Amino acid sequence: VIPNIDPRNVLCLITFFIYKPLVFILLLQTNSATLKHNVQFFLLFALLFKKVYFYLPKETKRDLFSLFCLEMSLIQLCYNHRKNRLFMRVLTGIQSSGTLHIGNYFGAIKPMLELQEKSDLFIFIANYHALTSLKDKEAMQKNTLDAAITFLSLGIDPNKTTFWAQSHVKEVLELYWILSAYTPMGLLERAHSYKDKVAKGISANHALFSYPVLMAADILLYDAQIVPVGKDQIQHVEITRDIAQKFNNDHGEILTLPEFQVDEEVATVPGTDGAKMSKSYGNTIDLFNSQKQLKKQVSSIVSDSTPIEEPKEYKDCNIYALCKLFLDDKELANLQDRYTAGGEGHGHFKMYLKDLIWEHFAPAREKKEYYDAHHDEVLEILHAGAQKAQQQASQKMQQIRDAVGIL
Repeated sequence: VIPNIDPRNVLCLITFFIYKPLVFILLLQTNSATLKHNVQFFLLFALLFKKVYFYLPKETKRDLFSLFCLEMSLIQLCYNHRKNRLFMRVLTGIQSSGTLHIGNYFGAIKPMLELQEKSDLFIFIANYHALTSLKDKEAMQKNTLDAAITFLSLGIDPNKTTFWAQSHVKEVLELYWILSAYTPMGLLERAHSYKDKVAKGISANHALFSYPVLMAADILLYDAQIVPVGKDQIQHVEITRDIAQKFNNDHGEILTLPEFQVDEEVATVPGTDGAKMSKSYGNTIDLFNSQKQLKKQVSSIVSDSTPIEEPKEYKDCNIYALCKLFLDDKELANLQDRYTAGGEGHGHFKMYLKDLIWEHFAPAREKKEYYDAHHDEVLEILHAGAQKAQQQASQKMQQIRDAVGIL
């Protein structure tokens, strides 16, 4: 027996119970770039529900309105939880010295590009830090601008991140001085980085010695929750936490204690000699080479002397390890077949790698050419980012001044 049900009620219930599971699925998406669109999609469903709801009998409206309010509360909780997890404040500083190579790209820049899609990412060019080793005015200005151009060319989006030069927000130096008053000498004397750099011949000075305090100011000024670092920088984040805790013990919970993040899955990129790619080892393949320079660097990759006609071993081959960074599973399987089939020498594989690198970074080269010709636009981007960072810095510094009694 089919009861006599008002078809308007059925339509409303169908609308309500179709959009409900869709809302939860959409809001639970992990990509923050789609979250905004998902919320807009939800609002369309809500609008449809409203139109159907208008034609319902009074008693049905009352019951469904109660359900709808409960639903909205659950959705709000879901959204807030997801938003908090997606948009954690992540801060990272980038060096303003030297030419970047593909090891820098896959080890640091590519993960950074992924972070800007799923976090509140703050990126600054660490030109104050660069003063510990660079004293040349022209080189400092050029390196800062070059770093900005390079990262913008490789995909850093100023609309998704806060991107600025460290020196454009002066509050960091004020906080650096205040934090110095809460930093025990023994804490800095135990810093491995200082000892290592002095051992390598870098002149010992106060800036080098107090480097961790400036790094702490960089992090604490912006309430960073996550700081991606290499294993050699973990101690600096721990020092930051120690300083912040000491300050908070005296003045209350003002400074956010950050967590370091070390990505164990970040690719270790081999250099042309098989060791880890590093400027210090002189074994790099630079990002923005000319074709001639790229061919020269790729041709210098160390390989064995297996005859052309014989099969090649790819597992321990430096060329293959570098090609692997640019290929999907199917392309990688094809390359493995070429190695094991014989008939091609390592010279062929080197030229294949050269083509992969050239094609992969072609869009970045085009952007770089544009920014190289439009320095004013680059500076505008940095100043706009500094203004965003300044808002956070000003608020935090006012809290800190009030806490310590600075008028």
